[in-house]
Amino acid sequence: MSEVQIKGKKAKEASTLLIANTTAEKNDALLLIADQLLMDKEHILSENLKDLQEGKDNGLTEEVLDRIMLNESRIQDMSDAIKLLVGLKDPIGETIESITKGNGLLIQKKRVPLGVIGMIYEARPNVTVDAATLSLKTGNAAILRGSSSAKYSNKVLMESIHTALEKSVLTVNAVQLIEDTSRETAKELFTLNKYLDVLIPRGGKNLIQTVVRESTVPVIETGAGNCHVYIDASADFEMAKEIVLNAKIQRPSVCNAIESILIHEDWFAVHGKSIIESLLEKNVTIFGDEVVIGASDSVKAATLDDWSTEYLGLSVSMKAVANAEDAILHINEYGTGHSESIVTKDTETANLFLNTIDAAAVYHNASTRFTDGFEFGYGAEIGISTQKLHARGPMGLQALTSSKFVIQGTGQIRI
Repeated sequence: MSEVQIKGKKAKEASTLLIANTTAEKNDALLLIADQLLMDKEHILSENLKDLQEGKDNGLTEEVLDRIMLNESRIQDMSDAIKLLVGLKDPIGETIESITKGNGLLIQKKRVPLGVIGMIYEARPNVTVDAATLSLKTGNAAILRGSSSAKYSNKVLMESIHTALEKSVLTVNAVQLIEDTSRETAKELFTLNKYLDVLIPRGGKNLIQTVVRESTVPVIETGAGNCHVYIDASADFEMAKEIVLNAKIQRPSVCNAIESILIHEDWFAVHGKSIIESLLEKNVTIFGDEVVIGASDSVKAATLDDWSTEYLGLSVSMKAVANAEDAILHINEYGTGHSESIVTKDTETANLFLNTIDAAAVYHNASTRFTDGFEFGYGAEIGISTQKLHARGPMGLQALTSSKFVIQGTGQIRI
């Protein structure tokens, strides 16, 4: 049997054992993982350096290297996130609906684990910890497959997780890492229906599209973020500038950073040059339409591809539009259904935008950078779902559950 088959089988067996574990037992295991990460900090950092050096040798961009990089602060953040997760309510066993029929039958709909969650992801080694701990909290087993760019980091983090689980009553096989990062193992995961209940890709557009296209396992799409800010005619200049700068440069390599700015032509006529200059001062490359190019010689001409590009770096497309309706049409055509924001003083225009934009998260007078499990109060997240079935937006604990009906009777029969 291949590594994928062996670990899939172990995860499936572990999923049946996890159902019997109590909330207290799961939380104890999570606290052990949080502590183990800190105890293994030096070893984790040394292995992460191997990934960073290989990445530099292979010509990875600074943005990708930033996603791979771990430091003491990020390891502490991972540990703290697990402790926050412990404090969240365990959704498993929750009664969602309860109906007592006239014949005395008690019908209850209860929340249950999905079973075995497969996760395939790029770069970010913190996903190894997030996916493992969220799965454990919800009684799910997990099979994780990271990318070759973070193979040393993912492996050492899994070693810490397993060391912690060995001290707990939870089975070590509850979390499995596929160490072979070849394309063949990825393709094998795509068709692992015998053991996987769901497959979640987290990464760039190409990865997500490949998984959706080739997988026979049910898929939850996450991650791709061609996000926009639309600045309306009535927008306050200082507010618009701060939101744009935050959404673009606070952390440009993440999926909730904006990639495109749409500006009402009347607002642009007054403030366009200033907003362009504020971005150029932060070393942002701007690809603009004819109106935007006319305001600055430093703006590069946008191609059709720029409107749909997720730059994941210090680049942005910019377009002047006639009104909010034009902005909405543009976003619904080129957006990826992630996060979209409008800056305006006009309540009617804001409501039009919020109600008609087709995205998982829509904002009025706020940065798109808030689309995050922690910011929404969910604790860690397994990703941002950009689809509409099962889960949408930041995927916290409830998104990793299903339901089943439990019917209790006293001998009733159907006539």
